[in-house]
Amino acid sequence: MISLNAYGWNEKLNQLKQESAFKTLSHGRVSTVHRTCYEVISENGLFQCELTGSLMYGKSDFELPCTGDWVIFQPFDDNKGIIVDRLPRERILYRKKSGSVADKQAFASYVDKAFIVQSLDDNFNIRRVERFMVQILEANIHAVLVLNKADLDFDRPKIEEQMKHIAHQMPVFFTSIHQPQTILRLRESISEGETIVFVGSSGVGKSSLVNALCEKSVLLTSDISLSTGKGRHTSTRREMVLMEGSGVLIDTPGVREFGLTIDNPDSLAEMLEISDYTSSCRFKDCSHVNEPGCAVLEAVDSGTLDRKVYESYLKLRREAWHFSTSEHEKRKKEKSFSKLIDEVKKRKANR
Repeated sequence: MISLNAYGWNEKLNQLKQESAFKTLSHGRVSTVHRTCYEVISENGLFQCELTGSLMYGKSDFELPCTGDWVIFQPFDDNKGIIVDRLPRERILYRKKSGSVADKQAFASYVDKAFIVQSLDDNFNIRRVERFMVQILEANIHAVLVLNKADLDFDRPKIEEQMKHIAHQMPVFFTSIHQPQTILRLRESISEGETIVFVGSSGVGKSSLVNALCEKSVLLTSDISLSTGKGRHTSTRREMVLMEGSGVLIDTPGVREFGLTIDNPDSLAEMLEISDYTSSCRFKDCSHVNEPGCAVLEAVDSGTLDRKVYESYLKLRREAWHFSTSEHEKRKKEKSFSKLIDEVKKRKANR
C-alpha cells in the first residue's frame, strides 16, 4: 500500500473530502495528464482514469484536473477508474492558454516551491526569469532560481549583475549534474512532503536535474541539437516523481511562451524592486511613463534604475493589465495606454 502522506495528503485535505458527495470513494493525486486520460496515484497503486461526462463537458478548461490535483474517483477492474470530483485547489500555477487573450490553463497545483531553471549558456534570459518569478509569487508559491550547467564557461559577475534587482525575491543555486556537490545543496533545500515544480524552456536540463536529485533515471531526457542548443524530442507530459524520504517533484514541458495571468498588475513594482521609487512619485496615480515629478523616470534617467528593468516592468504590467481587465475597459484604455508606451520609445530614441 502507498502512503499518500508522502505525496502531500493531510488532515485539511481529508476534511475537504468529507465535504464531497463522493466522500466514500477512493482518492488520489494526479501525477500525469494525457489529454483526456489522467494517471492518479492512490493508496492502492496507480490508476488510469477518465472524467465523468459532467466534469468533461460541464467545466471550463482551467477547472479540469491538472498535475498535482487531488481527486476522488470510482475504481474498477485493471487499475482503471472514473474521476467524479476534484478537491478545491491551493497554490496553483497558471499560464495563459495558447491562442487566447484572457483564458488561463492550470498546469500544477498544491505547489510549495517552483524552481525556475535557466541554463548558463546562450539560453540564459533574465527577462524570462522575471516573467516566471512574477507568476509564481502571485500564486503565493516560493520561487527558487536554479542556474544549471554551471560546468560551462560563463561570466558569473555579469550574470549576478543582471539578477541583482530580483535576487532578494528568491534563493539562487548554481548547479550542474557533473558537479555532485551542487546537486546535494539543491536536494537539501527540499523538505519531506513538499511539492516542487520545475519550470523553464526546453534544453535547460530540467529532466536531468530531476534524475540527479532522485539519484536514478526517472524521467526521459531530451537530446540537445548541436546547431541550436535546444532540446529535441522533449516530452509534452507533466510528470510527478517521489524523492525517497523527501519531496514530490513535477517536471513540466519546456515552454517557449509563458503569458501572465495575474490579477494585480500593481504587484509588479514590488517584485521588480521599483516600489521604492513609485512611493516617491508626486502623484499617487502616477503611471511612471510621462508624468512630471515621477521618481521612477528620474531614477531611469540618472541610471539608478536599469532602463531594461524599467522597460520590462512596463511590458509585464501592460500584459497583466490586458489579462485582468474587462473587454469594455480594454477598448476604452488601450489607445491611451499605447500612446504612453510610444512616448517611452520616443524618450529612449531622443537620448
